[in-house]
Amino acid sequence: MNDSRPIGVFDSGLGGLCAVRELRRLLTEEDIVYFGDTGRVPYGTKSPETIKQYAREDADFLLSKDVKLALAACGTVSAVALDELKRDFPVPLFGVIEAAVDAAVRAARSSVAVIGTDATIKSGIYEKKLREKGCTDVISRACPLFVPLVECGFTAQDNELTRGVAEMYLCDIKNSRADTLILGCTHFPIISDIIGDVLPNVTLIDPAKEAAATVAAYIRENRVGSNGGKTEYFVSDDAESFSASAKIFLGTDEKINASVVKTQR
Repeated sequence: MNDSRPIGVFDSGLGGLCAVRELRRLLTEEDIVYFGDTGRVPYGTKSPETIKQYAREDADFLLSKDVKLALAACGTVSAVALDELKRDFPVPLFGVIEAAVDAAVRAARSSVAVIGTDATIKSGIYEKKLREKGCTDVISRACPLFVPLVECGFTAQDNELTRGVAEMYLCDIKNSRADTLILGCTHFPIISDIIGDVLPNVTLIDPAKEAAATVAAYIRENRVGSNGGKTEYFVSDDAESFSASAKIFLGTDEKINASVVKTQR
């Protein structure tokens, strides 16, 4: 039975576009509605109460678009607010943590490292989930500057500023036994070339890619696909800037048009 309603995806800013890119590759006939809360990015430095409030408003916007399911393509929201959102959410709601943990456990030979925003790392959710899967050797590191660096476009592999920050943040991981690294924020895959250069013998896990695969599997298994293929973009601030930067995340030269939706402050 087909379901013509769109898939909803939200994030604090641009990072969730990595999930949109993968969903568009896996589910070419699905309509997608994306909301990036660009006016309040980053979420990772906010309190848990504020993150939950923002996440609720983001999810409610997607529900207003009559989505058939939603993906919180934000590591911070998935870590801090997802369980609470799921309790009364009327359609299936996915996050980016479970799929990333499963992929890391499959890939790891010795130990796993996790990087993310302050809020994600403080939540301890990745360590908890990894240990539940039998991975007891885990090292975590907050990398708060990665999000603004990515949002501002400092993403080239030879960018000295971003590379210097990466060297600083990843030093402990480089000197550890970790052979697998979860990029615990959907912004981080955009600078995976830099991270990979700093950690050359470490397998990188992209939560957005893994979560998109989980959503695609759910749609196919439950036969709720559709025959669309259109993607709509909404942001909470500066659509022009979003449209220019979105091409980097989506890996496309096509013109990206976004509409502005006002959020509560």
